[in-house]
Amino acid sequence: MSISHRHTAGFGKRIEYYIVGLMLKEGLDVYLPLVDDNAIDAVVKRPDGSFVEIQIKARSKDVVFGDAALFAAMTHEDRPGYWFVFYSERIDTMWILSSREFIKEAVQNKSGKNVGKRSIWFNGKSTKAKTEHVKPQFEKYVAKNFDRIIKESPDARIKK
Repeated sequence: MSISHRHTAGFGKRIEYYIVGLMLKEGLDVYLPLVDDNAIDAVVKRPDGSFVEIQIKARSKDVVFGDAALFAAMTHEDRPGYWFVFYSERIDTMWILSSREFIKEAVQNKSGKNVGKRSIWFNGKSTKAKTEHVKPQFEKYVAKNFDRIIKESPDARIKK
């Protein structure tokens, strides 16, 4: 059965609402911009009254084997008060990284049509077992809730 364009085109928005729904279920104060001109899918008001911006990125269960958690060709520079929430539908895993953590962990393309853009590949694969798994270096970012967004500063300095 082929997947319709309509299904794939709406996937990202459906997952954004899914993640926002999880945030609301946890009691977060979430605000949604009407447009996504600045790579902001949600704004969260933290208990201390400060606001942080959230970018949600998702990969569908229908992507090529081995790419369940590959997020590629992203334009991004350091942004204070900014969090990424990455979600892989196939391995049902969510990662939360600050802007600075993303820059530290992502690979930046040095040449080609996507020069300057960043990619991060959270999963590895076992071809023999035909399974995908979280790479060990990214396990520290796996999140079961949104505590990082509420309790941590996204602007904390990264140790080199």
